[in-house]
Amino acid sequence: MINLNFGFGPVEAEFWRWLFVMTRIGAAMLAAPFFGAAGVPPQARVIMTGAVAVLVCAWTPVTPPPALLSANGVLMVLGEVLVGLSLGFVLQIAFAAPTIAAEVIGGAMGMAMVTAVDPNTNSQSPALGQYFAVLLTVIFLALGGHLQWLSLVVDSYQTFPPGQTWLGPDKFMVIAGFASAMFTTAVAIALPVTLVLLVVQIVTGVLSRSAPSLNLFALGLPAGVLAGITALILSAPLITDRLVDLSADAIQQSQSVLAK
Repeated sequence: MINLNFGFGPVEAEFWRWLFVMTRIGAAMLAAPFFGAAGVPPQARVIMTGAVAVLVCAWTPVTPPPALLSANGVLMVLGEVLVGLSLGFVLQIAFAAPTIAAEVIGGAMGMAMVTAVDPNTNSQSPALGQYFAVLLTVIFLALGGHLQWLSLVVDSYQTFPPGQTWLGPDKFMVIAGFASAMFTTAVAIALPVTLVLLVVQIVTGVLSRSAPSLNLFALGLPAGVLAGITALILSAPLITDRLVDLSADAIQQSQSVLAK
């Protein structure tokens, strides 16, 4: 396959076929929110990729390029990476909605300075964002979304077989259009809490104008934090429903990428 022959015949050919199949699966897992998290050891990711690739090799007649180091072979590998990254990126867009909602809520509560290290990216993120991210991950895994997404990755070999993996401009427009759905979902998650915080800020502003001697920061910050926590507790069922819908939308968006 790569113009190298180690004398193992069919076994060697099947090995290079297996490595070729791992390219798309590995790219998809690398771009996915929890499969590609920085806290996941690379060894575990490679083992998972290889296990799924074995199933694909057994179930799908994938034909690798005859010469992997040729120009055609390199283009096919790049096409595999493109499809894998697209499937993982779509899932990443869906999982970014709670983080945006947490930014809005945290800023209104006065907790924008409270940050924590995101285990997915090793970067700073709001504490509420970690809470929403963990909650969405638990819901996504409980609903079997990870299994459905892996099934879509396997089915992608039938929709986009090797050599036909270059996504057209219409697919890129579809993927870019998911950003609007992400912002809409973020607003729907943050809206109940932000409305309560808006009322608290209006009341605090009226009190500060009627009694200028009051310390606005000493009064407004604790009131905003308490009101925000209370609103989060009361709106927990609504937020959970939105996260359940978001998990289903993430799978539907991944399916739309594979649609012809």
